[in-house]
Amino acid sequence: MFPAVTEQESVLNGSSTNVSGKTGWISSLGVLFFLSGAAALIYQVSWQRVLFSGLGADTLSVAVIVSVFMLGLGLGALIGGWAADRATSPLRWFLAVELGIACYGVCSVAVIDLVMMHAGGLGHGVVVFGALFALIVPTTLMGMTLPILVILLDRVVRNVGEATGSLYLANTMGAASGAIGTGLYLFHIMDLRQVTWLAAAINATVALGGWFLVRRAAA
Repeated sequence: MFPAVTEQESVLNGSSTNVSGKTGWISSLGVLFFLSGAAALIYQVSWQRVLFSGLGADTLSVAVIVSVFMLGLGLGALIGGWAADRATSPLRWFLAVELGIACYGVCSVAVIDLVMMHAGGLGHGVVVFGALFALIVPTTLMGMTLPILVILLDRVVRNVGEATGSLYLANTMGAASGAIGTGLYLFHIMDLRQVTWLAAAINATVALGGWFLVRRAAA
């Protein structure tokens, strides 16, 4: 599925080294990105339910929530591309970003509840700003993941377009699985906090997997 890596560049940071046989490493990255996408949509569906308490469950509130989410993803894509382009190890950036998402995910429901509690009686505009305040950091981190990995792939694969498409497919499939699984299954066996804790555990697993890839690439 993923193209072979070049024999002149390190999968860790693009330095000169022999990485023949590292194609499995790139495939492992695809698995991690699948899980990252699943966690992101688990968060989105869960956070949307929490924010309904302040915004209501109508078309406008859904539009506001999705818009805030997309704003963060776009901002993250901009920052992630800029940072990874200057990083010696984009993979370590990916690891750190996933760990950051996990840390926020653990306390996300409490944070959003607190923001909505204070903003709820101050008008719709304040509630929208509160939603932006509560979600901008984690969604920005989520948006950073793809450009970071694209920069990494640009340094280590022969066909970066094919590799990027494969990674995006894996991430999108993970996102779809996360959204469907949350609505049809997770909410029936867990409460909101438990669902977001599960997503945080997935992000932590991705970060741990990224750490193992760093170790493997450096070996």
